[in-house]
Amino acid sequence: MNTYFIDKEIKYIGSQLSPHWIYKNFHLQGDSIVSFIGEVDVKIEEMVDIEDVINNEPIYSKKMLNFIIEQFDISLTAMVYAQRLFISIIKEVLEDYNIKVKRDGDDLFYENRKLSVSIATKSITSCLIHSALNIIKEGAPIEASDLNEMGIKDVKEFALKIMDKYSKETESIKMATYKVRGVIE
Repeated sequence: MNTYFIDKEIKYIGSQLSPHWIYKNFHLQGDSIVSFIGEVDVKIEEMVDIEDVINNEPIYSKKMLNFIIEQFDISLTAMVYAQRLFISIIKEVLEDYNIKVKRDGDDLFYENRKLSVSIATKSITSCLIHSALNIIKEGAPIEASDLNEMGIKDVKEFALKIMDKYSKETESIKMATYKVRGVIE
């Protein structure tokens, strides 16, 4: 799996969660994960989460660490499993920093305040995940926590650790499927 940290700030508006966005913009073909820092402002018309649309809950944060994952040859159900794995990996990396967070499905909480947003979806050619962690919580429409208050100062290094772990895990999963023989009743 390709991994790449984008050094320039990008405002995430939801349209980036589209097939081949990573390939078109960063020339990474195939299964990939990229991360970047930037404001997040997803209006209702760009929302993928229908529940958020029904509840009229757009997403806003002044500054987040964003991850976009695109994987091919995977079902939406398998991608939701991958999303949960990804969130668990973020939790593990935070625990490596001696930071205790709680995971509830695809959400992370620090001191009972929401740290993350995450969604998995399917396109015509692939499945996609957008996950993001608040770097600065000010301006969030809900009670939020952020990486700054947790003492995560080198956000790029933190992102690289997460992407590396996810990439290795997905490759390990693929290898696990290659090493078994089929069984017949």
